[in-house]
Amino acid sequence: MSYDKYASPLSERYASKEMQYIFSPEKKFRTWRRLWIALAETEKELGLDITDEQIGELKAHKDDINFEVAKEKEKEVRHDVMSHVYAYGVQCPKAKGIIHLGATSCYVGDNTDIILMSEALRLVRTKLVNVIAELASFAEKYKALPTLAFTHFQPAQPTTVGKRATLWTQEFLMDLEDLDYVLGTLKLLGSKGTTGTQASFLELFDGDQETIDKIDPMIAEKMGFSACYPVSGQTYSRKVDTRVMNVVAGIAASAHKMSNDIRLLQHLKEVEEPFEKNQIGSSAMAYKRNPMRSERIASISRYVMIDALNPAITSATQWFERTLDDSANKRLSIAEGFLAIDGVLDLCLNVVDGLVVYDKVITKHLMSELPFMATENIMMDAVKKGGDRQELHERIRQLSMEAGANVKKNGLENNLLELIAADESFGLTPEELAGAMDPSKYTGRAELQVEKFLKDFVEPVLEENREVLGVKAEINV
Repeated sequence: MSYDKYASPLSERYASKEMQYIFSPEKKFRTWRRLWIALAETEKELGLDITDEQIGELKAHKDDINFEVAKEKEKEVRHDVMSHVYAYGVQCPKAKGIIHLGATSCYVGDNTDIILMSEALRLVRTKLVNVIAELASFAEKYKALPTLAFTHFQPAQPTTVGKRATLWTQEFLMDLEDLDYVLGTLKLLGSKGTTGTQASFLELFDGDQETIDKIDPMIAEKMGFSACYPVSGQTYSRKVDTRVMNVVAGIAASAHKMSNDIRLLQHLKEVEEPFEKNQIGSSAMAYKRNPMRSERIASISRYVMIDALNPAITSATQWFERTLDDSANKRLSIAEGFLAIDGVLDLCLNVVDGLVVYDKVITKHLMSELPFMATENIMMDAVKKGGDRQELHERIRQLSMEAGANVKKNGLENNLLELIAADESFGLTPEELAGAMDPSKYTGRAELQVEKFLKDFVEPVLEENREVLGVKAEINV
């Protein structure tokens, strides 16, 4: 590591080696050479005067890229593609005359971008499926543990810890659906020439339209794609980048929501993210256990969500068949968006896998609020003993306000049950009132909802993706 120049924290701190490799120069330029080989093979198969020897020479040097030769040439010609055409030709003297034949720069640049985005989406998909699996395991484990639910971050009717986790899981499942759709619709640009008209191939193939129609499908098949976009300018539509990064931003939004909930729960001391033996929570306050990883999820996720604006604006501002103001922005926004979401998903895997639940604290918080929530059942029990529903409702309202004041103003325990037991109009003993304080009576169908959700919606997804399960994340800091 060099300490005297800027290094991206996405590379140094957050993104995995696998994602970094996808957007590395080596991966990019090796893909260029694969595309040049596919083009030459296609042209040979369709009748151009290209020999097996030339193809063999290209294949022999597809991975040993002479970077320094290309770098020096680019200083001279100021063109990255032509620099690498030259460098490849230095290694392949017999084939240099047919490298990039009939193509424009976007043939390698744009097709490579699609290939790299598709590989990056597959890596994201693998990690996303594993986050879903970890959350499903957590939800199953705590499906029946009652906890306070919150609306407006005010205590509301109880739910279960597992049910809350299904809310996070469902959003990630939605992201997976979006990802699969976009990944399944990605196509290559193909080789369409300087304005998308394939004019150069009319020249190469003497106007043979039927033969020219075969070029894009053959290139797509050689590169592992089902098709190329049917029409284009010089580039594929930058709306493709918008669709891809919207998926990535959607995952970031789901992760951010989950991390916010975990941070709030850690404040309540109900749930805690992993905290290592020698980890320091604060430089000044040695006792602190800050939710640093969940905070980092939120922080990087915000970057990803905002980053999605870049391709959207770029797409909207393209001129006619081609303008180059997309290039520098795209070079940053796509790669860094993927590196960032990769770091987010690694953090999500780490946090959910090591999430600690403090059930006694959860129960204590729930029981301190449960008397208020039990009043409907208590009122019904009192009516069964001959009480007047309207009168009892008013009396409960008055006693609830008195108990609330004891808690908020005087710092006392919630004594609503004692107040009700002492009120003769209810006719209920302390023992009968205690029977109304079973938390499981107030969680509705939460446990069953968890079971049905996992069985009907999560398990089929995990079964379909069994081969990618078991990923564990290492985080650097």
